[in-house]
Amino acid sequence: MSFDTLGLAPTLLSAVLKAGFTEPTSVQAAAIPKALAGRDLMVSSQTGSGKTAAFMLPALNRIINMPPTKGNGVQVLVLTPTRELAMQVADATKLYSAHNKDLRIATVVGGMPYGAQLKALSRRVDVLVATPGRLIDHLQARRVDLSAVHTLVLDEADRMLDMGFIEDIETIVGSTPASRQTLLFSATLDGTIGRMAAKMLRDPETIEISGQKQKHSNITQSLLYADDNGHKMRLLDHLLRDANLDQAIVFTATKRGADDLADRLSDQGFAAAALHGDMNQRQRTRTLGMLQRGQLRILVATDVAARGIDVQGISHAVNYDLPMQAEDYVHRIGRTGRAGRSGLAYTLAVHSERHKVRRIEHFIGQPIPAEVIEGLEPKKTARPTYTDRKGGGGKSFSPRGSHGAGKPSYGRKPGGSRPFGEKAAFGDKPRFGDKPAFGDKPAFGDKPAFGDKPRFGDKPAFGDRDQAPRRSFGNDERRSSGGGYQGRSDRSDRSDRPAFGDRPARADRPAFGDRPARSEYAPKAARPAGSRPAFAGKPSSTHRKPAPRRTDFA
Repeated sequence: MSFDTLGLAPTLLSAVLKAGFTEPTSVQAAAIPKALAGRDLMVSSQTGSGKTAAFMLPALNRIINMPPTKGNGVQVLVLTPTRELAMQVADATKLYSAHNKDLRIATVVGGMPYGAQLKALSRRVDVLVATPGRLIDHLQARRVDLSAVHTLVLDEADRMLDMGFIEDIETIVGSTPASRQTLLFSATLDGTIGRMAAKMLRDPETIEISGQKQKHSNITQSLLYADDNGHKMRLLDHLLRDANLDQAIVFTATKRGADDLADRLSDQGFAAAALHGDMNQRQRTRTLGMLQRGQLRILVATDVAARGIDVQGISHAVNYDLPMQAEDYVHRIGRTGRAGRSGLAYTLAVHSERHKVRRIEHFIGQPIPAEVIEGLEPKKTARPTYTDRKGGGGKSFSPRGSHGAGKPSYGRKPGGSRPFGEKAAFGDKPRFGDKPAFGDKPAFGDKPAFGDKPRFGDKPAFGDRDQAPRRSFGNDERRSSGGGYQGRSDRSDRSDRPAFGDRPARADRPAFGDRPARSEYAPKAARPAGSRPAFAGKPSSTHRKPAPRRTDFA
């Protein structure tokens, strides 16, 4: 099959042939005719299979056959998860529309100045390639009009959902006409993707050319175990000094790890640079330009930054750090072996990461062959983690007799005196030293009686002890019937204290009932002035000079 049979416009065919594409890939041959018919599509295909041309050629063909729109409306909207992928889609669109000079293409991504984007959005835009975060800013500020969109493309929709763009995508899709054509490309078509497609697509047709679990036949995968980070660095140095290496991309788990590893490789003499999300767009564009021109030999990148990198010169892909998710492994190794070329993918792991390796092997449906480099062998031997069983993947265990050299077999015990299962008789066991047999021990009745035991020193027996007679509580001299507890015996005897009721009243204090009434006391005002002594040496209130009264109020 050739592009001539797909029904594309002559200008697009000439541009495609000029770009060097002679035959469409499987995803292009399956998606382009149905997209030209106006159907909504859900497409699942592996990385590097030509998905960009599968959705962009039908969209451009529709623009060519339609009259140009007036104003600043957008006809084709492409949403991508990363800036690099958006720039790649924009470059491919310019390549496919090389013979359509009046076609206007704009890119709206984060990390770029607003000035150029505002200038592009103020005019007519035929194809707008954007990331959801920056586009939602322009949409809320009413700087972009999506009411004329006739084709909406969601490229790598699964990655956009993983990055938390679901709400922004729903807002953007709600601003487009309901009669639009929607083309969704994703690594998976189930779960959240399926629920999102049910709300955004109209009777979509599913195309699964090659799922994410397909084996990369043109990519040779290898697994290398390391004892520690130092051992892993020596393995990486050996791989990067391969004479067959053209360019390599090394994946790390963190942005800081990418910077540190790129600096170490540069110190070792490699032409290396880092690429991650904390870099501004100018730095990222310069780094990718150097990689495409061959000025960089090693690119150290994170998962998000590596999305959309399409450099045919990358011959090696190295997982210096294992991916957080198993599906990211497929996207990582897909950076090599582009456009039908062969590639090499190496995965470095320590022994404590075997469970992550098993998860990746189970996800891709095939084992990753473990290899050992001569002179860099790990001290520990890794057990096999995956086997391709008839009913699917699973763990494999070596037989019982292969875990130790020189160990006795399971059926014979050391010494070989009796076979397994023939238990020795109880009476034939040798005695422990000079310890008499159980039956030869003296009976318990032969032991001396308890009463015949000698006394502890000169201490009399418990029953023969002489105890002084204890006084009763009532005969205690320190207690009396009227005086209560008297405390120590050396205190004076208080037995002559009269009873409470017989105590004489205070002589100078009248009885409570004989006190004079309050009214009989001298009134306070009758006291002579100045008779009360001053407090703390201060004069009394009668000797204070009154403050003068103000009369000069304004």
